[in-house]
Amino acid sequence: MTTEPITPEAGISTGTVTGAVTGTGADPDAPARERLRRWRLVLGGEQADGTGCALSGRDAAMDGTLAALYGKGDKPQAGRDRSAGLGASAPSVARWLGDIRRYFPSSVVQVMQRDAIDRLGLSSLLLEPEMLEAVEADVHLVGTLLSLNKAMPETTKETARAVVRKVVEDLEKRLANRTRATLTGALDRSARVSRPRHHDIDWNRTIAANLKHYLPEYRTVVPERLVGYGRAARSVKKEVVLCIDQSGSMAASVVYASVFGAVLASMRSISTRLVVFDTAVVDLTDQLDDPVDVLFGTQLGGGTDINRALAYCQSQITRPAETVVVLISDLYEGGIRDEMLKRVAAMKASGVQFVALLALSDEGAPAYDREHAAALAALGAPAFACTPDLFPEVMAAALEKRPLPIPDTT
Repeated sequence: MTTEPITPEAGISTGTVTGAVTGTGADPDAPARERLRRWRLVLGGEQADGTGCALSGRDAAMDGTLAALYGKGDKPQAGRDRSAGLGASAPSVARWLGDIRRYFPSSVVQVMQRDAIDRLGLSSLLLEPEMLEAVEADVHLVGTLLSLNKAMPETTKETARAVVRKVVEDLEKRLANRTRATLTGALDRSARVSRPRHHDIDWNRTIAANLKHYLPEYRTVVPERLVGYGRAARSVKKEVVLCIDQSGSMAASVVYASVFGAVLASMRSISTRLVVFDTAVVDLTDQLDDPVDVLFGTQLGGGTDINRALAYCQSQITRPAETVVVLISDLYEGGIRDEMLKRVAAMKASGVQFVALLALSDEGAPAYDREHAAALAALGAPAFACTPDLFPEVMAAALEKRPLPIPDTT
């Protein structure tokens, strides 16, 4: 019997992890047995599963890895034995991590690791170098490591940095080129000139501006006025301030924002400042050449004082009309709400382009303060969740001072 990963299209999903499928031959009963086998893997073999299907070989081993994590399906309460078979034993966890990587694709492994940390309280085991070498690194694991940073022993820190660096480098490869290309185009377009060189002519705008000079007999437009955009100057043209909430719920956003901050800082025409905050404010701009240093300079968790963070950002603005401030926060304000809104209004009145992101991640909007979001929208700064793939377009729109491409959440 051969096996391969089950896909959601097969019609089976536990909501967290999927099992495996088996190729079927000419046996007419094979499809029915295969359906029972799949349901058996999903249901976990309790007496009430009703399949009557026994597993052996690879299927039995795969079922064991699922049972070790999900067991009876409930998070164990303090003081009670866990039904799952991992316990707090580092050797057993290490074996389990190896097993899931053997049986499941990388995307499923990452979900199972996340569930193991959440359901079985295995965060402390991530402080051991052997555990970090065994896990599948992703953005969520980086967030967990950053939250454990203060408790991390010196023997683990180098391994943790290596794990974080791998994730960061993968993200940079995915995001950097498109971000630079999109923003370079936006910067060029923001420097339009009336007498462009031939290769700098914006033909779409030139034609639109000269339609009244259309000559029907020649079926052509006479471009009396050329519209173009100059090449991006080497001097700084725009300033960007990334203001990032580092409360625990914003872990993935902190990771992505740090990567984007490093990419923006590498562009000569953009002066980038990166500020993280909880109840205190920390300026990490001098570490932007290495996003790993930025991430280890954050401290996930704690309270939130958005007003204090915006006050600092406001004090750093020298060219309001050429500045974009990006606030990334769930907007749960522990500071002075009215002052926070007054600062946003003052920045916008001075010419600052203000962008409010509830999250910068692939997971959609987290829980957020809807009252504060509505208040920002009333000021002309709608708050919305943004995926990493959309972020370059959002920044390009802000740099060009045109409407933001707010995703449709309906």
